[in-house]
Amino acid sequence: MAIILGIDPGSRFTGYGVIAHQGSRFQYLGSGCIKVGDHDFPIRLKMIFQGISQLIEQFSPTSFAIEQVFMAHNPDSALKLGQARGAAIVAATLQELPVCEYSARQIKQAVVGTGAAKKEQVQHMVKQLLKLPGTPQADAADALAVAICHAHSEQNLIRLAGNASKTVRGRLRR
Repeated sequence: MAIILGIDPGSRFTGYGVIAHQGSRFQYLGSGCIKVGDHDFPIRLKMIFQGISQLIEQFSPTSFAIEQVFMAHNPDSALKLGQARGAAIVAATLQELPVCEYSARQIKQAVVGTGAAKKEQVQHMVKQLLKLPGTPQADAADALAVAICHAHSEQNLIRLAGNASKTVRGRLRR
């Protein structure tokens, strides 16, 4: 069973979501938000790094998935988001975790079925897919969606590899 740590990075709030995944089955393990407040920016990066490191220690994930930076209207915000992502990625790589990155469109497509889904739709589908009793907070739901997207991507790769090996075996028999 794969354990996936999904991250929705932010310079003030970094969402996290942890799921176990086997075949088409998902199991919710935990989610929340690393809140770093109004500290100086280098301190916030340190807090994100430490928070992700603690999550890795707590849940022992087998893979790490994170949302890619999108170009926002404010270049300064995009740079800070990129640095927050970097802090999270370093925490994962120091623990030898494979890191996978997904665009917001890929994540929404995997969870909702359309890359143009609204935040509320993502929250609703995450709740449904993981059979949660309540709607998760937005940053946590986004992070869980990242983890679900990664699980779907892994499943598709396994399916494609299986089909490719069947094709090769069929050609060898001819």
